Amino acid sequence: MYETRVLSGMRPTGSLHLGHYHGVLKSWTRLQAEYTCLFFVADWHALTTDYENPGDLQQKGIDMVIDWLASGVDPSQAILFVQSQVPEHAELHLLLSMMAPLGWLERVPTYRDQIQKLADRDLSTYGFLGYPLLQSADILIYRSKYVPVGEDQVPHIEFTREVARRFNHLYGREPGYEEKAKAAVKKMGTKKARLLNELRTKYLEHGEAAALAKAQALLDEQQNLSRGDRERLYGWLEGGGKRILVEPEAMLTEASKLPGLDGQKMSKSYGNTIALREDPESIAKKIRTMPTDPARVKRTDPGTPEKCPVWSLHLVYSDEERKQWVQRGCTTAGIGCLECKQPVIEAIQAELAPIRERAQVYVDDPTLVKNIVADGCEKARRLAEETMRDVREAMGLAYT
Repeated sequence: MYETRVLSGMRPTGSLHLGHYHGVLKSWTRLQAEYTCLFFVADWHALTTDYENPGDLQQKGIDMVIDWLASGVDPSQAILFVQSQVPEHAELHLLLSMMAPLGWLERVPTYRDQIQKLADRDLSTYGFLGYPLLQSADILIYRSKYVPVGEDQVPHIEFTREVARRFNHLYGREPGYEEKAKAAVKKMGTKKARLLNELRTKYLEHGEAAALAKAQALLDEQQNLSRGDRERLYGWLEGGGKRILVEPEAMLTEASKLPGLDGQKMSKSYGNTIALREDPESIAKKIRTMPTDPARVKRTDPGTPEKCPVWSLHLVYSDEERKQWVQRGCTTAGIGCLECKQPVIEAIQAELAPIRERAQVYVDDPTLVKNIVADGCEKARRLAEETMRDVREAMGLAYT
């Protein structure tokens, strides 16, 4: 079976918070059991908006990976690596920049959006304009099938698909392509070759998407095809050239349902976070001092849970019985705000205790993290080099 790869990364921001855990890390731990997952520290991306003040990217990256590991990301199941330690990302970015139209980059929705949001920074650089293409290189270098993203990031995946399609169109027509494709079909045996040809005809002549999907699944099952033959046939099925780069698909993820302590999105820039390794006393103090429904000025004033940021935490951490207790107690002034907050404090403490315990092992011995990342970088480079061999050959740059 042709392995299905999932790629995701984070800029190195240091220690992570509960928003990261509920929004990203829990889904990573699920995905690693189902797919070949690559999770990376996007340190070059950090420079696209903060090149003047990079800070200690290495230490921030280590702190972040510690939180990945403590949250359940397993290096025996997933490949954890640092973007800058796999230079093939930069090489593919450079080569893609030769054929990526400038207008495509300027039309990426987040380009203008970020310029407005980060008006205090100098973003008039090629690095910032080109970051969507670097992001595409990150994905395409591993021939990733799925990229977990929120709705706002879907345009980036569509951009990457366009880049891959353009590259394959320009460079996938190798000399003798049709003959090589037909020879590869024969290797499948008479019966399967006939079926593949029938499915291809249905797709090309009648536009039957189901026929294309069946044909691709049939290719996935073939054990006697080389990687080159397989990629050649993927392109041949669609009437194009050899599929050198794989068009990725967006894997839509739910936005984190966990708000910050003030009801806004949990973010370090808002100062409303609870860190994954935060001290229990600090967590309790933060929650006890959270704002509540403004209508509850006195203990005897009834309130409305939906107007209170604490209720949003109950939606994540409390069972149905507890939520009914909150609804009843708040609307009748039967419980005070501190009483309402106590179950949330206990639930968050229970969730974070094992994470803190697992993290301490890596805090005490940082070489464990460095060894995991070094091993991941080596594995990632091997996969990246496979793609770059094909890219160089397609572009006439295979000198050996």
